[in-house]
Amino acid sequence: MASSSSAANSRISTLQNHLSPLEANNKLRSLVKISPEVSEAISNGGAVVALESTIISHGMPYPQNLQTAKEVESIVRENGAIPATIAILNGVPCIGLNEEELERLASLGKSVQKTAGRDIAHVVARRGNGATTVSATLFFASMVGIKVFVTGGIGGVHRHANHTMDISSDLTALGRTPIAVISAGVKSILDIPKTLEYLETQEVYVAAYKSDEFPAFFTEKSGCKAPSRVDSPEDCARVIDANMKLNRQAGILFAVPIPKQHSAAGNLIESATQRALTEAREQNISGSAETPFLLARVNELTGGTSLAANIALVKNNALIGCQIAVALSQLM
Repeated sequence: MASSSSAANSRISTLQNHLSPLEANNKLRSLVKISPEVSEAISNGGAVVALESTIISHGMPYPQNLQTAKEVESIVRENGAIPATIAILNGVPCIGLNEEELERLASLGKSVQKTAGRDIAHVVARRGNGATTVSATLFFASMVGIKVFVTGGIGGVHRHANHTMDISSDLTALGRTPIAVISAGVKSILDIPKTLEYLETQEVYVAAYKSDEFPAFFTEKSGCKAPSRVDSPEDCARVIDANMKLNRQAGILFAVPIPKQHSAAGNLIESATQRALTEAREQNISGSAETPFLLARVNELTGGTSLAANIALVKNNALIGCQIAVALSQLM
């Protein structure tokens, strides 16, 4: 057995020694399906924006999810970038979905597995369908060289994490993946001060966009001062460019406040959030099931106000994100 193991290690070592970084990257890329327009844009140094797919399958009902996904992709295209929605279909990681694939993902809804980074190998191995969370989307975007990723809000440290240890893998993924994430901060159902502390521990650069205060997803203000501030897509692009040139392996979080016209219902949503959190604890709902439950319950309690706000902030993030991607492409 020892000699067999040594021989195997020798073959692996030989393979590694004969693969250049470019060849190794190409080998990884061969494991995924990249849409022609995304592949062309990456090859030509064009602006590409990665988009997650959990928001499609688990974030809202059909057909509203499909309509929103198409509208977000249209915003990206109309502002000079190429959208790359990421999902796993029949065990194949797809970087950039066509219309038929978007329709399929949206119609399947919650029957599609919510796929975080830890779940990727399992979904691929059983040839399943997976809707990527922030951590899984970061993994695939990094694999193919996409530098900008737009989402609604990232996961974080859950309230009462001192008892549950419930901390989203989004945070550790950001700490080891050199990609810029554009979000509306973290969801207000989370412990925002602890989330910011954890991001600092992970060496993730965090900046609020045109604000001194870190946003709380549905509301512009969280009561937490932002670690840093940026005021334009060009500011953001320069930070990303410097991060790349310095070969830092940690990511970047640009927190974009929800547009003012959609933040007025913040108090209503916060009150509903507190009630939903209480109900989740009473029903022993935790882990990966907690966030979908809370968002759905808050939407019920607010009569759809929170869902409308969610859609508005995702579209706004897409607009800012593609502007950043275009500015970055002009620096490269």
